[in-house]
Amino acid sequence: MLRLEKRPMPSRFWTAVTPVLAVILTMVAGGILFALLGKPPVEAIRVIFWDPLFGANNFYTLPQMLVKAGPLILIAIGLSLGFRAGIWNIGAEGQYIMGAICGAAVALAFYPAEHWYIFPLMVIAGALGGWIWAMIPAVLKIKFGTNEILVSLMLVYVAENILSWVSFGPLRNPQGYGFPGSRNLQQYPSAHNADLIPNTGLHWGVVAAFLAVIGAYVLLNRHILGYQIRVAGQAPRAARFAGVSPSRLFAFCLGTSGALAGLAGLFEVAGPSGQLSPDFNVGYGFTAIIVAFLGRLHPVGILLAGFLMALTYIGGELAQLSLNLPSAAIQAFQGMLLFFLLAFDLLSNYRVRWKEHAAKEIAK
Repeated sequence: MLRLEKRPMPSRFWTAVTPVLAVILTMVAGGILFALLGKPPVEAIRVIFWDPLFGANNFYTLPQMLVKAGPLILIAIGLSLGFRAGIWNIGAEGQYIMGAICGAAVALAFYPAEHWYIFPLMVIAGALGGWIWAMIPAVLKIKFGTNEILVSLMLVYVAENILSWVSFGPLRNPQGYGFPGSRNLQQYPSAHNADLIPNTGLHWGVVAAFLAVIGAYVLLNRHILGYQIRVAGQAPRAARFAGVSPSRLFAFCLGTSGALAGLAGLFEVAGPSGQLSPDFNVGYGFTAIIVAFLGRLHPVGILLAGFLMALTYIGGELAQLSLNLPSAAIQAFQGMLLFFLLAFDLLSNYRVRWKEHAAKEIAK
C-alpha cells in the first residue's frame, strides 16, 4: 500500500514541474471531455491553444489576449500577497464589482463634462471601492476573529445585488429606454479607457497589470514587508517572535488585494465592457485564484499564467463558434487546470512511499 511522507522542505523540482504537468493533463482530460460531447478532441485542443496565437484571425485574437489577461494578472497579484501570508481572500469578485461601481459612479456624476482629471478620479474611486470592500472581512477578522474566507465570499453576493440595484436604479441610463445598465462610458471621452495604441488591446489596465507585477516582485524580494509576508506564510509563530504584527499584515494584504481588484473592475467598465449591467462581472475574481496558484504565487509566474488563462478564454470562444462547444464545457476545462494543479501540489510537499509491512503481507 502507498503512504504519504511529509517532506522536510517543499521540493523545488516538483514545484517547478507541477504547473507544466497540470497543463498537459488538462489537455488530455479536456480532450476526453470534448470527445464525450461528440467533438473532435485534437481539433478542439488546437483551436483553444494554437489558433489564438497563430491562426488566421490572430490580428484580432492577440489584442484580445491582452484585454483578458490584464484584469486576471492585476487581481491575481493582489491575491498572491495574501495567499503567501496565509490570508485567504476569496472575494476578489466582489471587490472587482465594487471598484467598477465606484469608478463608473464618478464618471456618471461628471457626465457630460469633459475634464482631464475625470479618469484619474475614476481610478482613485475604483481602487478605494475595492479597498473598502476588502477591509470589511479584514476588520471583522482583526476585531472578532471571523473567517475571512466565508466573509469575503459572502460579500461577493452582496456586491452582485448592489450591481443589479444600481443597474436598474441610480446609475441606469435615462436614455436607455428602460433597459438596465449605465451609460456607455466608451462614448464618454473623458471616462473612456481606450487603447493607448489603436487596435493593440494595450490600455491603462494592462499597463497597471505590468506595473503590479514589477511592484510585487520588488516588494517580495527587496523590502522588509515582503520578507514579513513570506515568513508569516511559512512560519507564523516565528513571524510573531520576529515582531510581525498579524493585524497590520492582514489589513495590508487584504486591502492591497481589494484595491487591485477594484482597479481591475474600473479599467474593465471604462474600457472593454463599457458599462455597468447586471451581468457585468464575468468571474475574473474567481479565475484569478487559478492564475495565482498556476503562477506559483510568484509575480513573473502570475504574468505567464495570466496569458495562459487568457489564451483559454479566447480559444474557448473560438471553439464555441467553430465547433459549437457549450460554454459550460470551456468552464469545466478551465476548472480542470486548478484541479490538476492542486492534485500535483501534493508531490511538492509529500513523498509517495510504499508501506513495507503491507508489501510483506502481500508477499505472504
